[in-house]
Amino acid sequence: MKLADIARALNARIDNASPDSEITGVAGIENAGKGELSFVSNPKYNAAAKTTKASAVIVEENFPAISTGMLRSKNPYLAWAKAIELFHQPLSYAHGIHPTAVVHHRAKIGKYAHVGPYAVIDEDAVIGDNAVLLAHVVIYRGATIGNNFFAHAHAVVREFCQLGDNVLLQNGAVIGSDGFGFAKDDSGHWHKIIQSGNVVVESEAEIQANACLDRASIGQTRIGRGSKIDNLAHVGHSCTIGQDTLVCAQVGLAGTTDVGNNVILAGQVGVSGHVRIGDGAIAIAQSGIPHDVPAGAMVSGAPAIDHKLWLKCCAAYAKLPEIAKAVRKLSERDHR
Repeated sequence: MKLADIARALNARIDNASPDSEITGVAGIENAGKGELSFVSNPKYNAAAKTTKASAVIVEENFPAISTGMLRSKNPYLAWAKAIELFHQPLSYAHGIHPTAVVHHRAKIGKYAHVGPYAVIDEDAVIGDNAVLLAHVVIYRGATIGNNFFAHAHAVVREFCQLGDNVLLQNGAVIGSDGFGFAKDDSGHWHKIIQSGNVVVESEAEIQANACLDRASIGQTRIGRGSKIDNLAHVGHSCTIGQDTLVCAQVGLAGTTDVGNNVILAGQVGVSGHVRIGDGAIAIAQSGIPHDVPAGAMVSGAPAIDHKLWLKCCAAYAKLPEIAKAVRKLSERDHR
């Protein structure tokens, strides 16, 4: 592919390279070779851009000049994502239902579907056009799913859950497992609370491998349009997640957590129940959140506090042995 064609597709500007340069693929900045396109969006790799063997590098518009050809972009990371799409063709799946799949006669499947080996689609399930269900996917009774659904092997959509268009489920994702609800009786035994609600996953959402979204005891658990739930994350019953929010790996949301739009919860963040996290908030990895977080805040630590304050606390923590030693000396002096 000509560099000029790539630049046009990415809305980028060519610098220090011939528009007719032939690009055959994409690669990381340290491993790229002649004929390949790479990128730099993290300043950590600026030095590598000076020595890379790539034929061209996607960089910010104000990136310092280098001897290698450049594609200058307002958003290098997004441009890089789109560049990969130019060279990577996703697998396609033939239309049809595999002989080993079990599809209830009252289920409805739209046009051009691929239903793989041992997939199961139960009674009254409704699936839109262009669906791809790979091996062992299970769609429970009464689930409704929009167009362009893609479910990797062993994904499960439980009874009466609702998914919009262009929803992607990675391997082992479970939509609508029972919420963790129990009430203790007079004998000290746990009585299961029926989880009568469902889960709604709006359009453009992606739920990654082995993530679990619990159904509500009453009402619904909702994932907003365009939000992404990472591997091994847990969303408790009756939680609400807004639009374009990122929930990273091993995050746990206790029941009835309300997460706003464009929030980022980094890896292993834990949120206690009945907490509101405002729009645009960011929680640093391993934060423990027991209270509401205002819109736009950045928090870290456990219990989570303002991120800048947490950094100061960490700096002070590293000096605690020295401080303790000084305190002991003062105490000994005062007791003489």
